[in-house]
Amino acid sequence: MKKVFALLLTLAMVLSLAACGGGTAGGSSGGDSGSSGTTGGDSGSADGDGKTYKVAMICDSSISDGGWGMACYNAMMDAAEKYGWETAVSDSIAQSAYYESIVAFCDLGYDLIYAPGNQYTNAILQAAEEYPETAFALLNGGADTPEQAANKNVTSLLPDSQQVGWIAGILAGLMTETGKVAFIGGMEIDTTKGKYAGFVESAEYIGQQEGKSVEALDIVYSGDFSASDKGIEFAKAMMDQGADVFFGDASAVDSGARQAIDEANAAAGSVKVYDIAQPGDFLGQNECIIGSQVTDNSGLVGLCMEAVENGTFGGETIFGTMQNGVLSVGKLSDLVPADVQEKYGNYIDQIMDGTFMQ
Repeated sequence: MKKVFALLLTLAMVLSLAACGGGTAGGSSGGDSGSSGTTGGDSGSADGDGKTYKVAMICDSSISDGGWGMACYNAMMDAAEKYGWETAVSDSIAQSAYYESIVAFCDLGYDLIYAPGNQYTNAILQAAEEYPETAFALLNGGADTPEQAANKNVTSLLPDSQQVGWIAGILAGLMTETGKVAFIGGMEIDTTKGKYAGFVESAEYIGQQEGKSVEALDIVYSGDFSASDKGIEFAKAMMDQGADVFFGDASAVDSGARQAIDEANAAAGSVKVYDIAQPGDFLGQNECIIGSQVTDNSGLVGLCMEAVENGTFGGETIFGTMQNGVLSVGKLSDLVPADVQEKYGNYIDQIMDGTFMQ
């Protein structure tokens, strides 16, 4: 039955791609099986043998979510532009459609399938076994996932979750006035738990260094990266508990939280509750955003494209850190006082030189 569904989905994608005529189109949100479209140029560029390479992204959130989905899609597009690859995307897909969406792109002959999240692991491993000539890149995949691939055609792209949490936790610890900071998660996966752990330890450490008490509220999970209403609900409840600085790993759920924070600040007449964005530099998107943790996933995706072209893809985990330039800090808001910005920069330098919390 799954194969029949995949064939039907493949046919739908063929018709969609033909309708797009090679022009620019993003995916749309709201469907169980998502939507697809070509992006990034009419035909891409070919290698010396005349082959044009193609990459497809699947995503359970929207590529217009102003957060995780958008940043991961932009990473693919930036890498594709650099290497001259054709692109397609199927976004807002339900968990039950992960495998079928992946297989549909495999049947269309895509060279690389890019899945931005640990939640796609089982579907990726199943498809990778059935399509040994296709390459699969799993962003935030487990370090041991490539070893589980029967055909060694899976690579995990793994930004350092502890450092991600540190970057946000330092700013949260410096900026909190209530001593309460909050973290909203999408799904209870290892990378999100790692970010939360880093966020908590760094925020509490900064509190100690600055002579104040800082406590992180217990993490909450939406169970759905697209449930912006959950973000509104969580943010309101956590503000009621005194939280005044937020960080999240929940895509559209984070957008909902920012909406609630902005509304609370507007009702109060000033911005006193803040949010730290990720994985792109989203300063200015919402009034409450005071800074961003930035992940250059385009570099990681580009390394995969190089490996596919060179015939060396698969069987490894590529780690991203501040030291190799994958992780960085975005611009800071004017709401962050100059002296706090200086302290923040000093702590970030400590991460870079390996002395933070030593």
